[in-house]
Amino acid sequence: MIMRKVRDQPRTTRQDLVNDLKRAGTTVSKKTISNTLRRHGLKSCSASKVPLLKPAHVQARLKFANDHLDDPEEEWEKVMWSDETKIELFGLNSTRRVWRKKKDEYNPKNTIPTVKHGGGNIILWVCFSEKGTGRLHRIEGRMDGVMYREILANNLLPSVRALKMGRGRVFQHDNDLKHTARETKEWLHKKHLKVLEWPSQAPDLNTIENLWKELKFQDR
Repeated sequence: MIMRKVRDQPRTTRQDLVNDLKRAGTTVSKKTISNTLRRHGLKSCSASKVPLLKPAHVQARLKFANDHLDDPEEEWEKVMWSDETKIELFGLNSTRRVWRKKKDEYNPKNTIPTVKHGGGNIILWVCFSEKGTGRLHRIEGRMDGVMYREILANNLLPSVRALKMGRGRVFQHDNDLKHTARETKEWLHKKHLKVLEWPSQAPDLNTIENLWKELKFQDR
């Protein structure tokens, strides 16, 4: 009963299981339930936060993966990755606990759908490539297209030069309207920066997420 309930509803708490078993005529402690789950390879973990995906998003992500499936490592070394993220200075984002095995971290049952920038204390922009980390910039106020292009001029270009990224370099950013605006596209074209085509709702495909994860862990 315990394993069936947890497999069907990973967010079930130990107290839920205690109550279910009690109604079925069996009295057990929460510690006994924990031990039982661990013997089956399950442990209580924070539910991973993933972007909320519609069917069109799923298809776009698959297309991106298939299009780049055979790209050599050298091609990815030319990419300058970038992103903005929220850092909470006072307290952590709300979390949910789930019972799962290590390999099931991104099973939809074990995740929490999210949308980007749901509020917070500060917003940071950063870029990096295989050659190293670029500049980190704190965004003050509400960012519009003009501010975004200023960030690129004052941070992206110096980072490209400092990291000695040669010809054929590629810039990655997501499909935020400020990023895809005609003025931004023209600016990038004038600076000879080819842009990596990117699927919508795919922040987790950006390798920079590993950097953000480490930064937020250090901020705890």
